[in-house]
Amino acid sequence: MFLRLIHTTRYEYSQPVAFAPHALYLRPRETSRQRLHEFKLDVSPSPRRIATNDAEDNALDWAWFSPDLTASQLEFRSEFMVETLDTNPFDFFLKPTALAFPFFYDDAERYALAPCLALPRGTDEAQLRAWLDRNFPTPPRDTVALLAELNTTVKRSLSYVRREAPGIQTPAETLAFGSGTCRDYAVLLIALCRHLGFAARFVSGYHYDAPPPGLTNPLPPTTHAWVEVYLPGGGWRGLDPTNGIFCDDAFVAVAHSSVAENVNPIQGGFFGAASSALYISLTIDRL
Repeated sequence: MFLRLIHTTRYEYSQPVAFAPHALYLRPRETSRQRLHEFKLDVSPSPRRIATNDAEDNALDWAWFSPDLTASQLEFRSEFMVETLDTNPFDFFLKPTALAFPFFYDDAERYALAPCLALPRGTDEAQLRAWLDRNFPTPPRDTVALLAELNTTVKRSLSYVRREAPGIQTPAETLAFGSGTCRDYAVLLIALCRHLGFAARFVSGYHYDAPPPGLTNPLPPTTHAWVEVYLPGGGWRGLDPTNGIFCDDAFVAVAHSSVAENVNPIQGGFFGAASSALYISLTIDRL
């Protein structure tokens, strides 16, 4: 599937301010299952730009602003065309040792995956066990079936809320509230997977959801978050607890991390005593 995305984020300030360096996770991943054909990033006011990679091998753009620059508006606009190839999310093989749950990663895998096996901040293991006993008492022995059922169980147990405020709920908060955004769902699923012994990480990106025919005013698309679980032989496989599905070619991955907050799309600040307002525009079109 070919998709064109235009993502604009604009900050407006009540008076001119200066800007700290900004870390930008806006360039999509390039993998065997996702090809980036075009990418353009515009920043206004114009900074010094440096493209690099972070410690988890995500594409990271730094925007460095002159210390004597002040402005009352800051805008980031990314436009790109991406080809997604994961039409069958179950097109993989597992090592024989990983076909049934529980299984164990070998020593080399455990060493590499250690950050993705540690429980997220704000996890209450007793609360997780109680939730699993209540909602997931007889998990399947088949590894893929177990993950699929756990994913749909998280979706069924929570109520989705659209929250524009920054920040991510802890797993304990999400279970207490019984609701959350896609990023809250993802962090809860990560906690459950790690509690069970699966290596799991957070993924930020986009989800293409074609509007139903005849719907004149569909909800505008938003950025999305989901989970990847590492399966021996199958590699990192995406699960979306917000929709209760394995990730296919409708998902555009931008960045991943063992810690969800590490890959917020735009990270930075400003200097000054101004109030600020945030405006976001996103379009996703299938070509």
